[in-house]
Amino acid sequence: EGNDVSLIACGPILNEAIQASAVLKKQGISASVVNMPSIKPLDEKLVVQQAKKTGRVLTIEDHVINGGLGSAVAEALGEHFPARMQRVGVQNVFAESGSPKELYGKYGLDAEAIVKKAKNLLRE
Repeated sequence: EGNDVSLIACGPILNEAIQASAVLKKQGISASVVNMPSIKPLDEKLVVQQAKKTGRVLTIEDHVINGGLGSAVAEALGEHFPARMQRVGVQNVFAESGSPKELYGKYGLDAEAIVKKAKNLLRE
């Protein structure tokens, strides 16, 4: 629906993307939220459609970013339609255990962090 930035999420973290989209809307930023049902195979057509629509893509995943959704989206964009993108996910660290809410906050995966990253992407 949105035209400013595409938020592409996979799995349970989709709820954080939806919450972030609502916050961004209140701030005058129109975000398109995409539920990517699988990473392999990746719906490259959908990724390219979103990149063409908004020009900016933010992937959101609740695990290590290397080799995951963000990497697959970066490959698709690199091959078919280069666009600005960033990834929200666990950096290369050993993750701890805890509730999703605790871990999303600790590793910068919550709606607040997504909003911040989306706004940074829009400034590029």
